Amino acid sequence: MSTTNRLGELLVREKLISLQQLRQAQEEQRKTGQNLGYALAKLGYISDGEITSFLSTQYRVPAVALDEYEIDAEVSRLVSRDVCEKHKIIPISRSGTALVVAMADPTNLHAIDDIKFLTGFNVEPVVASETGITEAIERAYNVGPSYDEVLSEFGEEEVGFQVEADDVNVLELEKAAEGAPVVRLVNAILLNAIKKGASDIHVEPYEKKLRVRYRIDGVLMEEMQPPIKLKNAISSRLKIMSSLDIAERRLPQDGRIKLKMGRGREMDFRVSVLPTIWGEKIVLRLLDKSNLQLDMAKLGFDPKPLADFKWAIGQPWGMVLVTGPTGSGKTTTLYSALSELNQIGSNISTAEDPVEYNLHGINQVQMHDDIGLNFAMSLRSFLRQDPDIIMVGEIRDFETAEIAVKAALTGHLVLSTLHTNDAPSTISRLLNMGVEPFLITASVNLVLAQRLARKICPDCRVPLKVDARVLLDFGFTEQQVARAELVRGAGCKTCNGSGYKGRVALYEVMRFTDALKEMVLQGASTAELKAAAIKGGMLTLRMSGIEKVLAGVTTTEEVGRVTMGD
Repeated sequence: MSTTNRLGELLVREKLISLQQLRQAQEEQRKTGQNLGYALAKLGYISDGEITSFLSTQYRVPAVALDEYEIDAEVSRLVSRDVCEKHKIIPISRSGTALVVAMADPTNLHAIDDIKFLTGFNVEPVVASETGITEAIERAYNVGPSYDEVLSEFGEEEVGFQVEADDVNVLELEKAAEGAPVVRLVNAILLNAIKKGASDIHVEPYEKKLRVRYRIDGVLMEEMQPPIKLKNAISSRLKIMSSLDIAERRLPQDGRIKLKMGRGREMDFRVSVLPTIWGEKIVLRLLDKSNLQLDMAKLGFDPKPLADFKWAIGQPWGMVLVTGPTGSGKTTTLYSALSELNQIGSNISTAEDPVEYNLHGINQVQMHDDIGLNFAMSLRSFLRQDPDIIMVGEIRDFETAEIAVKAALTGHLVLSTLHTNDAPSTISRLLNMGVEPFLITASVNLVLAQRLARKICPDCRVPLKVDARVLLDFGFTEQQVARAELVRGAGCKTCNGSGYKGRVALYEVMRFTDALKEMVLQGASTAELKAAAIKGGMLTLRMSGIEKVLAGVTTTEEVGRVTMGD
């Protein structure tokens, strides 16, 4: 009997889940290919922790939380990754002649015998969740080559300084790009970016050096400086992987790389090549669907702004606009809204440039300006496709704005983005584009501005004393100063010494009330609109950031970096 069947039967027998719940979890398991514990947890029937505790009690074997274990590389080398994945096990420590092995099923004698035979050690089983074991295997065995190792493969003659030549032999470029050390170096750059949670990779050539930087939590950090001689080989390798023309080195090019990571995980890289005076600068944007957070409650919304946003996207028609600079998480917010609205009874179409993530059940259209397929043309086509909900990647011009407004007025819910500094100035932007005030007031339901601030690293939090006058100048009220207990990150291994790990969104949600609409019709300025919205209960981006500081999520430096003082 398989581990999965035995676990399922035991849980039903002990009345921790019903037979019907087991059947539904097995069906989910067949669809996704994930383990049974993951399927049960996803459906909300039982948590991974409860399954582990149950098996620990059932078989009188200690339970371990693998996310708290630092597995020794020497111990993991005793058993191959294939064996670990086959038996759902991972060795975690060694004591004399005994090897402690975390197992999803501690009664699997076949696995225990296998490990004894392969290692020559006695096996001491402990129980861990299947998800925990899978993640631990990924951490322990998915270690890319170090840059030093890869660079040591290049001979001395290969790393000298190279004078740029205008005419480079394409065959030589291809040959250099396919050389094993270059392939391994590029793979190491891509894999390390994934491991470090980078959102972008910058490969930048200068006169006498080549630089690779990662954007981690919104901030660029230098990762390495490969030898300048390799710049053409690295750029050619990345262009080959992106299916771009390696002979064209004078014009910008855009492409995409799809990297298979094992265990069904794929990572997409959006590639942009820009010719500079010293060579081609390449920027890769990492698109990791497994990290896409579509649960609105976890994005950083406070209760009232979240209620207002849900009200707006729940309307049968009208316009919801999300605004903010590039990289502020607008796409994630829109995708989370679409995910919530994605029901069998709704026809949803999106026009995107580019399509960043594929969402099941939603008709996504990629823009192609070179053949005339732009936002305006897509919007017109959508209106002939019997839509309920339309998402336009960005309103850039009067034509797109006009069609979007008309769509919102003719019974469709329209979601879109603009580039403005805050929610009230979005109205001025539409007016400047040429949209009539009465059309704006009739169509817009809500405007949301957002920024992403780095979160304090949970592993190195320390108290922080700040002078009350500084906090008052920053925007804190006297009541907030009185209860402020601020913290910061001291810097540790987890956060690469930065004191920050992960990001949280700050939101400014302006519900377009009748009072605000009346002000727009009377020609009120952005400042007047903002003052009225605050009086009506709107939290500005700075106010939202201050709430996150008081909650110990981020710091005043971060909030000051991403918001303007009010």
